[in-house]
Amino acid sequence: MHHHAQVTTAQGTVRGVQHDGVHAFRGIPYAAPLTGASRFAAPEAPRPWSGVRESAVSPTAPTPPPGSRVNGLDLTALTGDGWIEGLEYLTLNVWTPEPAAAGLPVMLFVHGGGFLAGTGQALLYDGTSFARNGVVLVTCNYRLGAPGWLLLPGRPDNRGTLDVIAALSWIQENIAAFGGDPGNVTIFGQSAGAALTATVLAHPAAPTLLCRAISQSGNAMGAFTTEQATRVTYAVARHLGVRPTIEDFADIPDARLVSAITGIAGLDLTTEEQPDPLLGLTPLAPVLTAGTLEQQPAEAVASGAAAGIDLLVGTNTDEAALYLAPTGALAATSEEDLLALAARIHPEPHGLLHAYRAQHPHASAAQLRTAIMTDHLFASGSRRLAHAHAQHPDSRTYSYEFSWRSAAFDGNLGACHCIELPFVFNRADLPSLSGPQALLGPGPAPLEEAAAVHATWARFASTGDLDGHHSDGSTQALRIESLTPTPVAS
Repeated sequence: MHHHAQVTTAQGTVRGVQHDGVHAFRGIPYAAPLTGASRFAAPEAPRPWSGVRESAVSPTAPTPPPGSRVNGLDLTALTGDGWIEGLEYLTLNVWTPEPAAAGLPVMLFVHGGGFLAGTGQALLYDGTSFARNGVVLVTCNYRLGAPGWLLLPGRPDNRGTLDVIAALSWIQENIAAFGGDPGNVTIFGQSAGAALTATVLAHPAAPTLLCRAISQSGNAMGAFTTEQATRVTYAVARHLGVRPTIEDFADIPDARLVSAITGIAGLDLTTEEQPDPLLGLTPLAPVLTAGTLEQQPAEAVASGAAAGIDLLVGTNTDEAALYLAPTGALAATSEEDLLALAARIHPEPHGLLHAYRAQHPHASAAQLRTAIMTDHLFASGSRRLAHAHAQHPDSRTYSYEFSWRSAAFDGNLGACHCIELPFVFNRADLPSLSGPQALLGPGPAPLEEAAAVHATWARFASTGDLDGHHSDGSTQALRIESLTPTPVAS
């Protein structure tokens, strides 16, 4: 007999769905619906409702049609099936082992997708395993594309960050009713979601909303300068044939905003001051502006933002292989390809290549290309965040490297971007993830390794303590290092 629990939140009552002993509450609004000009405003408080709101799939942020096959790799389990239209998409989903419990650790997951795509209700981000491990797991949608990230004069910047702050505020107000402890909240994000998580750490409200944070394959040095963001705004306005003002943007339908962002893909954002931190992969990212994000998130953390928040930050060994292996471009890497990449990153491309060759003397051209692109997009900005945080020893800092190699695409995919997600959520058994051209490759699914990595994430959320946990016996794929200086015994 299925008993569907009801929970009363500050806005109204929700009814969950029970499955395998876990209660799921989907599609709860944490902010007001978005229309017209309000799409470019700060999020407003969620509207109350009367009666009982049933758990249901929610609309999603407007996204491009799922060309979700990255070069022949089907990633719909991670990105969702595409745009579900509707105004009320600032929603979250809650999985709990027992709504009547009290004091359970809480985790909020912030999905990736290049600030353009994705949803918190994608198949892979099911919170059942976390709930079984005694964690209240929350996933959310946040604004993507122009509504989330386009710099518009007179409007708040980094609106996607403000959405996630609003979701964290909803958790403070409501999560106790689902069994969670508002005093033990961990935010974790992957890719764009990890870069966004870093902007949350830099936000003054972070210490009142968070206890811990995890950055999976982010870049805390990846925010655009105002000059770069303005270049994007002008390009989008030109593409739409309008002026770059809120008056002109307020009336443009969501679908046209999406196609305009897609239409400026590949825009080069290199300026005299800064290379394009995202190498043209996406034209949107957090923006450095007065008021919301005055410096790169890693620099804010170095100055003491997030000092009291435990942090786990890491990357995968071959992140960039996701973008290079499926097309065959990786195997075909030439000296010209290496120089062209180095030139996008550094004013002295030959010197950069020389330094990498000295560091990796036996690497092939393909391996060097992966290493350089992985560092620029993810690893160096993540290392900077970890070391910045470790300067403030009143909370813990851990770094990790995830090295499990997928044999997909003839063994070239390796420990690519996104590969840790099925481990973290303990969903390595999802059929769409296995196969010769699927994320986890052919071969048997790595179920034991996934359970071990997942347990590590749940343990960090519970206690913040991973000492003595540097390499779990059942998986060599995850190497964790403590960066917290050992306090001197008095």
